[in-house]
Amino acid sequence: MRIISGKYGRRRFSVPSSFSARPTTDFAKENIFNVIGNLIDLEGLNALDLFGGTGSISFELLSRGCRQVTTVEMKNAHANFIQKVAQELKTDDLLLIRGDVFRFLQHASIQSYDLIFADPPYNLKELPQIPTIIIEKDLLCEGGILIMEHPKTYDFSELPYFSQHREYGSVNFSIFIKEAEKTNA
Repeated sequence: MRIISGKYGRRRFSVPSSFSARPTTDFAKENIFNVIGNLIDLEGLNALDLFGGTGSISFELLSRGCRQVTTVEMKNAHANFIQKVAQELKTDDLLLIRGDVFRFLQHASIQSYDLIFADPPYNLKELPQIPTIIIEKDLLCEGGILIMEHPKTYDFSELPYFSQHREYGSVNFSIFIKEAEKTNA
């Protein structure tokens, strides 16, 4: 796992070969972070990383200036690895939630996030429900962004806040932006 840019940029961490996580490729990660950087300034933001896996996205977000990143990961081995990397980086800005993403989402309505990144297992049967749950639970701040990584078989373009679709090799991202509500003056 490599952190591409920011204060931890170019740091590498060896992911145990026993991991079943499918981390976002460096090529796709670099490109999607270029897109994110053109949409929002990460400095000081509060982010949520669903399906943390290796923690690659969480650490990239922290490296690029997010104030706090909440990472939700159910598998103990993966959560332990994320915790170990956070300790090596000497950061207290990562809040690790060990548990099921859907249970977390059902109880997360008290907080909203500037950026949410969801990279579920591609074979997860509930995958198509994730953006809808996030939108219905109102988990994005005004102007907040949801990045949903998914296989090409899914099309989220009819959902509220959908902004764009990006494809990098076999990695697809749907981007949602919660625009500030317009008021009549």
